This record gives sequence, C-alpha cells and structure tokens, in this order.
Amino acid sequence: MIHDWWKQGATRIVVIIIFACCMLTIIYGIVFLLPFGRVTFFLDTGSNIATTTILAVADIVPAPTHIITPSAVKALYMTACIASEKKLRDKVVAIVDATEINSLVIDYKDYSGTISYASTKLQPDNFGNGCQIVDLPEFIAELHAKGIYTISRITTFQDPSYARAHINVAIRSKAYPNSLWKDINGLAYIDPGARPYWDYVVDMAKESYAIGFDEVNFDYIRFPSDGNLDDMLYMRTASTSKAEVLKGFFSYLHSALASTSIVTSADLFGLTTSAEGDMGIGQILENTLPYFDYIAPMVYPSHFASGFQDFAKPAEHPYEVVNYSMLRAVERTIQASTTPFKLRPWIQAFDLGAVYTPDMVRAQMKATYDAGLDSWMIWNASSSYKKDYLLPTSE
Repeated sequence: MIHDWWKQGATRIVVIIIFACCMLTIIYGIVFLLPFGRVTFFLDTGSNIATTTILAVADIVPAPTHIITPSAVKALYMTACIASEKKLRDKVVAIVDATEINSLVIDYKDYSGTISYASTKLQPDNFGNGCQIVDLPEFIAELHAKGIYTISRITTFQDPSYARAHINVAIRSKAYPNSLWKDINGLAYIDPGARPYWDYVVDMAKESYAIGFDEVNFDYIRFPSDGNLDDMLYMRTASTSKAEVLKGFFSYLHSALASTSIVTSADLFGLTTSAEGDMGIGQILENTLPYFDYIAPMVYPSHFASGFQDFAKPAEHPYEVVNYSMLRAVERTIQASTTPFKLRPWIQAFDLGAVYTPDMVRAQMKATYDAGLDSWMIWNASSSYKKDYLLPTSE
C-alpha cells in the first residue's frame, strides 16, 4: 500500500511544491526587485549632490505631473499648516472649486525655515517648528486632477531654522558677534550674500518642482527691514551694495534653473512699483525683470505709510493705492522693454488698517484690471477666505 501511494502521489506532490516555490520567486522579483514606476532626480549643487527617488506606483506616490501656467492666474495662499490637515485644506479647495480661483500658492518653506514636504532630503539637521505635509505629492496630484495650478512658496532669506544650524551664513549681532541678529518678531535671517545658501535655495526649487509643483515663488528675497538695523553684522555681503548683492542672487538663481522647466516668480515690496532706489532692503523692480517669469508686488494698501498719495489711511483706499501702484509698475516694466504681463500683484484680504469687506477686496481686483493686467494673488496669513469677493466658477 505504501509503495503504491508513493508511485501514484509522491511525485505529483513534489512537482506541485517545486512549481509553487518557482511562482513565489517570480512574484517576489516582480514586486520587490524590478524598478518599475520609479522616477529619480538629482539636485546638483556642485560638490554636493542630493538624490531622491519617488515611487510612481499609484497607491504609494503619484507620478509628478505639471500644468501650464494659466493665461490669467487667480490664486489663493495656503499655509503649510492648513495644507497639512485634510479637513482644513478641503475648505479652501472647496472655495477654489466654486469660484474663479484657478491656482493655489502653498508654503514649501515658511517663515520658521521649515520645509513643508515631510519627505524632503534637504533638511536633515535643522528642522524648524513649522508644519509638515505628509501627503504633499498626493495633494498636488489631487489639485492637478481638478485643473488647479500649484505654486510653491519659498520664504528665502528669512530662515531662523537654517540660521541656527549654520550661523556662519547668518546675519549676526554686532553687539554679540557669536549670536544671531533677530528682527522685530524675533526671527533670524541669512546673509543674502551667502553663496552656499544660494545652492540650498536652488535645491529647494528643484525638489518642489520634482514632486509636482508647477511654479516656484520666492518671497523674502531682501535684506531685513524691521528691528535694530544698526546692530546687523554681515559676514558675507562685505561692501557690495544691497541691490547688487540681490541682483547677483537673482542672476545665479536664473542660471541654475535655466536647464529646467521651472516657472519662477518673485515677491517684492509694494513700494518697489513707485519708489526710487532700493529702500534699504536691496529690492529694485528693474533688477528682477530679466531673471523671473513673473513679478508679484505686494501692494497691500495697509502696508503703505500715512501720506502715500496724500491719504491719511491708505488702507481705506484699496482701489486708488493698488491702481496707482500697478500703473507705475506697468510703466517701468515697459520702459525696461519687458512685457507688463509679467506683473501679478498680491492683494489684501485681511483686516489691517481697515476692516476689509468683499467690496474692498474686489476693488483691488478692478484696480489691477484697470491697470491693464489680468492676474492677481490673494493673501490672508491664516488662509481664511470668503466666496463673497470672488466670482462663481465659469463652468
């Protein structure tokens, strides 16, 4: 009996076991060894090369895609903290879905120096105390699926986190040279002349584009404006003028990104549209025009001093302030032989200097249109917006 069983069944069982082992080996190789769905990019900064890999498998991380810049950008700003909480960000996205808004500006590096992309390879030793977004690539993909243009905002030279970790490139205190200088809000700055930091900014731009952002917006591309300015000790800027230092940075940034498809924009003080000189912060409108695709003057009426255009309280006159500012910007841009459609102002949707009603927000949009422009971005530091000042979607 035993011999008959062996002759009839043992060989078959052995064959089945061998076949099963072969199938398991093949499946393991397909799932774990073949490099399908991988997109590898390199962030080259001379001698330092940061490499990261994004899995493009749909249920892990979506493959990065990009949307062409809308002919007329109409954007809302979203903080990293809002973007990190699905319920909170969904409220903002719902406004985008229901209105004329077609773009979102999202913090990639905020005022604290925190990079919001939780899987960043660029910040291993100096995490700030800001918010991080664990599903940022997926969120961008969701926005793209809705046709929403995404803009990565990088707070550039204001960076307390990086300054603490790399004091050799930070602005220091004259009174205490081994200590960081801080502005009126207690925030530290990087010396704008610190070229090693320029490479860090370039890497952030490349990384944010690689995970799906369509445009990179550079904010705080200036010298400090508030605090004890006489106590600032620059270790890298030396005797070069502030305007020339920043122009050098703009040129470097442009050259470093020239081989990519990254769309860039630069935030400027609102007064750069009409002021002569660099206002002590190094910003001159004409110095930015050759190096960025778009220029975003922050023409918040509340940020203009009493007496501007003879108004005791400029914040109470949103149309007049924005229209005058953008008309002057258009004139200067044309004189510089550049298209005025590079101009895309930040407008005010927050209470400062006056309670900002929907009519006052829309007045700034009209002021922009009356200056011959068609794009604008709305700023509210808490990302709290109302549908009342926006037109319904045309769909």
